[in-house]
Amino acid sequence: MRFRPIAFDRLVDELTGRIAEQPRDRRIAVAIDGAGGAAGAADPAGLADALVDPLRVAGRAALRVSAWNFLRPSSLRFERGRHDPDTRYEDWLDVGALRREVLDPLRPGGSGEVLPALWDAAADRAYRRARVPLPAGGVVLVDGELLLGQGLAFDLTVHLWLSPDALARRLPTEEHWALPAYARYERETTPAETADVVVRMDRPANPAVRE
Repeated sequence: MRFRPIAFDRLVDELTGRIAEQPRDRRIAVAIDGAGGAAGAADPAGLADALVDPLRVAGRAALRVSAWNFLRPSSLRFERGRHDPDTRYEDWLDVGALRREVLDPLRPGGSGEVLPALWDAAADRAYRRARVPLPAGGVVLVDGELLLGQGLAFDLTVHLWLSPDALARRLPTEEHWALPAYARYERETTPAETADVVVRMDRPANPAVRE
């Protein structure tokens, strides 16, 4: 793979332009995928946040949703212990809920009303959030990890890629137990090849885009 160096601000501009080019007569879902807990600009939430205002300036209503607010209850996530990498890979995300509450309403004929958060993983209880109506042409930006290969209907997928060494540096030490889950993701889903946009984040101050 070949990568083109790009400043972070320019990356935001290019992604904004690509999203804004999507049809304006329907609602758009964009995945910002990357390792959870990665430090600095390698955190997918940071990139998703940075896209909100530019999209609004471009005339696209933007709503932020985090897949971290669609995790399964702790009784299911930690059934095999708190540090089981296979469970993190296979069972942490409530894929059905994310599809039902966020993505399906965006499809043609859908209600257009998105639930921005379902489950508070820290408190281990449901949020009580109201659904947010999204107009035609609106964009939902979903940040999270291990999002690709789940059969989720995103219109555009962005993957923040880290080499194994960089990933180990960027993850807090207490999260290193999850490294086998990310390695399995690389083997089985190959996000650096299958995502629509791949951004190399080994040096977050100097990202590079796959050509």
